Amino acid sequence: MISPDPNLRVDQVGVPMLVAKVMTFPEMVNQYNINRLRRCVINGPEVHPGANIIRSGLDVRALQYVSDRERVAMNLKIGDIVERHMCDGDVVLFNRQPSLHKMSIMAHSVKVYPWRTFRFNECACTPYNADFDGDEMNMHLPQTEEAKAEAAVLMNIAHNLVTPRNGEPLVAATQDFLTGAYLITQKDVFFSRADFCRIVTYLSDALEHVEIPPPAIWKPHQLWTGKQVISVLVRPNSSVDARVNVESEERFYTKKDQHFCSEDGFVAFRLGELISGNLGKKTLGGESKSGLFYVLIRDFGTSEATRCMNRLAKLTARYLGDKGFSIGIDDVTPSKKMQLMKKSFLEDGQKKAENQIQAYKSGKIRLKPGCDALQSLESEVNGLLGKIRENCGQEALVTLNHRNAPLRMAQCGSKGSPLNISQMMACLGQQSVGGQRIQNGFVNRTLPHFEVGALDPASKGFVANSFFSGLNATEFFFHTMGGREGLVDTAVKVAMCCACMHA
Repeated sequence: MISPDPNLRVDQVGVPMLVAKVMTFPEMVNQYNINRLRRCVINGPEVHPGANIIRSGLDVRALQYVSDRERVAMNLKIGDIVERHMCDGDVVLFNRQPSLHKMSIMAHSVKVYPWRTFRFNECACTPYNADFDGDEMNMHLPQTEEAKAEAAVLMNIAHNLVTPRNGEPLVAATQDFLTGAYLITQKDVFFSRADFCRIVTYLSDALEHVEIPPPAIWKPHQLWTGKQVISVLVRPNSSVDARVNVESEERFYTKKDQHFCSEDGFVAFRLGELISGNLGKKTLGGESKSGLFYVLIRDFGTSEATRCMNRLAKLTARYLGDKGFSIGIDDVTPSKKMQLMKKSFLEDGQKKAENQIQAYKSGKIRLKPGCDALQSLESEVNGLLGKIRENCGQEALVTLNHRNAPLRMAQCGSKGSPLNISQMMACLGQQSVGGQRIQNGFVNRTLPHFEVGALDPASKGFVANSFFSGLNATEFFFHTMGGREGLVDTAVKVAMCCACMHA
């Protein structure tokens, strides 16, 4: 089982103590490690770091059954093999199945922990397609120095940040890290000297010298901005060579005024300093060649990019823990104005749809190129019903406060989209199977709840309710039909990928 741990480096994996005592590495005794291996032999199989087996020529001794381990330890000689426990810094191969590309198995460095799950930094989730809802992963410990060296050089995750498919980074900030970075770089975020110093100490566990920049505001009190925190994150001191220059446009960029964008959507780094912009997925996420990490990898190497990722993970996770970030029913409660607008949109759209149905029944519907009467009706009604959801969604977004949690997550790209927000607050809209409205499953009707030959929106899969207002029985059934199609598509795609690989 796997769990997230933002305090681990991107190239580390947290291994439970129980696993570390079972997985062993056959280390040959030499003049440099003999004292360390003697201590391992004395500890035996029960105490970590210990050892399980000693091989001396043809003689194999399981330490589990040896009573006088101190005498055995003193008799160790150069050339003997000690199967010692897995220790911090060992190189292991980490794999999540199905292994669909080369980055489904990569090398990590071990960090032994007392708990019961494998742990790793969330930045490394994307190449494995891993999440933490019960996923399991495999770990392999190379058994020779040559295999260990090959894994460390060729398969290390720090050397595989970029996918060979198109050269874009796959290992990059995700979810909470994006939300934390978005919140900390808002225009109205300021820190006193004490708060600023406390936050920048989150960056690297007090292992890195940090130079405090001059404050952005001097009078009446000295204040530092959240953007200065990010500048320190990228370049903590003058000895760090990450003088990176980046320009990117976040999804909330208004397409005008660049650095003076009213939504602060134009991100610009100059010589490692963030001079404008509210950070989000386009800048910190993967699958983009205009983001911060791609430029760091290209200009300053993978080690500098991973160090920056490690700092970002620690900072944002702890900042969110301090500040708090949650979503509640208040965030998706529509206002009175929103409910009235939705009612108006629904009545108008359904009236137009009814007019089209009447025109179809009377044979007066206007045929579309290459379509018969029924196909023309379906196309027309689909367009009208799509417009209803679009208008309801736009109205829902307009009425939201800029501090609304789902809206913030959708804007920074950490989770969700405006469509999800409109479905929670306004209406789910038309459900489709195979790119069409729900087709008849009974005799000339979709469900026995409707009249024979019914063509109205509700009988063909239009869901007027939102998740907030709650779905009625037929709407719920139609919604599950649309959801089932997505699940089947996903399963079929994975099966086809696996079949192609085996072929």
